[in-house]
Formats: sequence, C-alpha cells, structure tokens
Amino acid sequence: MKTLSKYIITTILGTTLFTTSCKKYFLAQQPESGLLGANFWKTESDLKQGVVGSYRSLRDLGLFSYWMFGEMRSDNTSFQYNAPQRGQENRELVDQFLVTSANTLIQDFWQQSYTGISRCNDVLNNVDRIQMSNESKNQAIGEVKLLRAFHYFNLVRQFGGVPLRLEVTNSPDDALSKGRASVEEVYTQILSDLTDAETKLPASYGSADKGRVTSGTANAILGEVYMTQKKFPEALAALKKVTGYNLMPSYADIFIPANKNNQESIFEIQYLGSVPDLASNFMYQFAPFNSGTVVTQDLGTNLSFSSGWNTPTDDLMNAYETGDKRRSTSLAEGFNSTAGFVAAPYIKKYNHGFIQPGQTNVNFPIIRYADVMLEIAECLNESGFSANGEAFNLLNSVRTRAGLSPKTAGNPIAALNVNSQEAFREAIAQERKVELAFENHRWYDLVRTGKAIPVMLDHGKREVAKNKDLYPAGSYLITENKLLLPIPQREVTLDNLAQNPQ
Repeated sequence: MKTLSKYIITTILGTTLFTTSCKKYFLAQQPESGLLGANFWKTESDLKQGVVGSYRSLRDLGLFSYWMFGEMRSDNTSFQYNAPQRGQENRELVDQFLVTSANTLIQDFWQQSYTGISRCNDVLNNVDRIQMSNESKNQAIGEVKLLRAFHYFNLVRQFGGVPLRLEVTNSPDDALSKGRASVEEVYTQILSDLTDAETKLPASYGSADKGRVTSGTANAILGEVYMTQKKFPEALAALKKVTGYNLMPSYADIFIPANKNNQESIFEIQYLGSVPDLASNFMYQFAPFNSGTVVTQDLGTNLSFSSGWNTPTDDLMNAYETGDKRRSTSLAEGFNSTAGFVAAPYIKKYNHGFIQPGQTNVNFPIIRYADVMLEIAECLNESGFSANGEAFNLLNSVRTRAGLSPKTAGNPIAALNVNSQEAFREAIAQERKVELAFENHRWYDLVRTGKAIPVMLDHGKREVAKNKDLYPAGSYLITENKLLLPIPQREVTLDNLAQNPQ
C-alpha cells in the first residue's frame, strides 16, 4: 500500500500543480479541444501514476454508489427514516424501486464509472510510447484492462447494454458514442479484457504493492461473469485458478484495518485514513443519524442527513442462525444512549475507529476467498448434485468458521439437511447472504439466480406493513423492467441513447 498510496498522492499533487501552472502560461496552452497526451506520458513514472489514477475511481464509487446499488436495492438493507430531513429522497427512491432517469445518484454512478474507464483507456493508449521492461508494461496493461472490465461488468448488470468506449476522447468530435452496445457485445469485451489481464498480471506482489489487482483477481471476476451468463463449466474452470488464498481463521479479523489485503483478500478498495482525500467514511454513513457520538465515538463529527443509510433489514437480521459468529461482527441491533437502548440497527463491519474526525482507514472488500469458495460450490452443484464431495466441503468450511454445524445430505436435523440440487442452491444462497452481507453481492446474486422479483416483492410487503405512511405509492412493486436502472436522462439527451423501459 505504501507505493500505491504514494502514487495516488503524487497524482493529486501533480494535478494541482498543473492547474496552477496553466494560470501562468494560459496563452501558451493548446486549445482544450486538442490537448495532447504526449505532454504527460513520457516516463515509466508517468505511466505508474496513470495506472494508480485508474484505481482512483474505485475509491469514489466505493464511498457511495456500490453499496447503494448493490445492497440497498436488495433485501439486505434499507434506510433509517429521518422525518425532519427530506433532502435525501433520491436515496430512499433507490431502495423503494421508484427511481427515474433524473435521479442524480444514477448519474453519479454512470459518470464515475466512465471516468474510470476513460483513465484506463488513457493508459492503454499511451503505454507503448514509454520505454520500460515488458514485465512492467504487461502489468500496467493487465491492471487497467481488469479495472475497465470491472467497470463494464457493473454497468451492464445495472443498465443492460451501454456504450463501449474503448478509445481516448481527444476532442469534442469524439465525445459522442456509437450508441448502446448490446449486452452480448459488452460481455464479449469484458471477457476479452479479463482473459488478457489474467495472462499479464502477477499472482502476487511484495508488501509495497499490496492492494493491486492480480491474476487471481482476474480469474475471480471471470468466474462471476461466467456465472452471471449461466456458463457454469467455464466459471468453474476460472474459479479453480484462484489459488494462493485462504480463509482467515477469524471472520472478525478480516475487516480490521491492520489486516488490510490479508490472505483472504482477492480485491478490495484501498483507503488511507491519514489523507483526507483518500480516507473512507462508511462508519459515519451507516451509523444511525440519531446516535450522536455513541456509535462512532468521534466527538468532532456530527451525524446528520448523511447518516442512517444502508441500514440492516429485519429480513437480514432474521437470516442468521443461532450461534452464527458473523452476526455480531457484521451488525448491531441498536445502540446505548443516555436515554437507554435505542432500537436502530446499523452496520458494524466497517466500524473500527477513526484516524482524524470524519476520516477512517477501513478498506472495502470487493472479492474475498470465501466468496470464491461458495461460487465453486455453486458451480459444482449446477453440474449435478452430489451428496458427498467438494461442494459440501467448501460450504461447510465457511460455516465452520462462523461457528455453525455442517450441512449434509440426509441429516436428521431438518435445518441442516440438504438432500437435493435445489436444496443445495438454497443453502448456498443463504450462506452468501450472511457471509457477504454489506459487501455489495446480494442484489447481483438475486438477479443472476432469478430470485430478485419474488424476493423483493415479499420483502417490500413486509417493509411497507411496518409503517404504511412512510412509503410512497408503488414502493417495492418491482417488475422485470425495474431489474435495470434507467439510463441517466442527461446521457439520453446528450448522447442520443435509447432509454430502458420503465
């Protein structure tokens, strides 16, 4: 992380210096419609800064967009209703499946994703002009191709077919896309980028470069892409290549900042709490807005409308089995105030103190080895149910760490009896729900397994029944069309894109 953080900081400072110098030499600058990348891309150090700049978009997306659209669109989380503060209805509408194309959060998700793609394209466009070893060049290409594929994977799952921007935009004439590519075309590009990245990336790095993506990261994402396409043999082949990782002995230890990029981590968003622009803040966003300093223990930061989000639902809290150690690590059902216990649940998984007021040092996991183990078990089951063997071993390894009894075929205890392919599917879905809670997998799992509509309709009925007056008409009435987000209206207008049915 030292090297990665150093280049992030250097890139930020470099941008500031460039902006300042422009003021002095304004008349000597190239017109903005004809800026040349050659003015920057000259040395290997420049390229490394460009690669690290490509990671920067993950940080921005991770702070809000990923959990908003990966968790709050699911039955895992909702929001704490804040009656006096109605300035954040855009967030509530995401949860309630009432978003429109004018929703600014959708625009932010789209724009930040394409900013990340643009940065990757910049590196790919200029890498060949720089003198460096083939090993370093291949690593740079592999890193940005993987990141570009990851952005497109998120976009295609949320919006369907999207514009494929694979070249640098050098002038306003290049700004318009060729329109929305088909879903199949987007997936073809994703697979091409990931396959190439897998051959170019190292399996691991030294301590100074921990946090960069690896060949294991590429294969893990490849596996999920194939599973989303229901190509389970191909998914299994890719996931089996994810080696060199192990479960952490303790579930709670995974998320402690001192254990960043640990033996179970395959891909996580890097944050640096000591630098304001690079710090995370999940603890504050997920704390109940009325918890004062009890949850954060930060006397210098007041909670307001920006808190009380991604709140655990009753559905999730009821999904944990008795004795599951993951529950107390992942969430709390309330907090102790001066007035007594307050029943406002919140996420604990990312609550590990602060470095400076408002700044935390917590990374956000994207892929862990437990995720891959459960995916392998799922792929094996899709190839045919077996009452013995690897699929059960993988499932039960994850359960054992959580302090739970193994599931087996023919078990006399009904809750532990898994004796068919469909029963195993349900067991995997249940385990992923609680093991990966608040890590942005639940919505995508529901959609790819065809469970999103029935699960969310039932979830919505329970949510509305708790207090009908809080929910606008039509809340949680999810249909096939609402599995996809609307294309941001700004993009529809400026780029002449066809809108998703709504």
